[in-house]
Amino acid sequence: ASAEKPARAPEETLERIAREALSIETLKTRNSDSLDFHDVAVWRLKEALEAAYQAGLNAARNK
Repeated sequence: ASAEKPARAPEETLERIAREALSIETLKTRNSDSLDFHDVAVWRLKEALEAAYQAGLNAARNK
């Protein structure tokens, strides 16, 4: 088995998913608990994971 790390997702894709699916303004650390920690409903988390999975499929198809 290969110990190769998975490819990193484009930052703008991650930021878009965070905004659209989770209502999280940014993924940058702001050193404030109220800004860096979020309560997220499981259905919103599932939506974000599905969006990330779809983005990965699209990226693989475009290679």
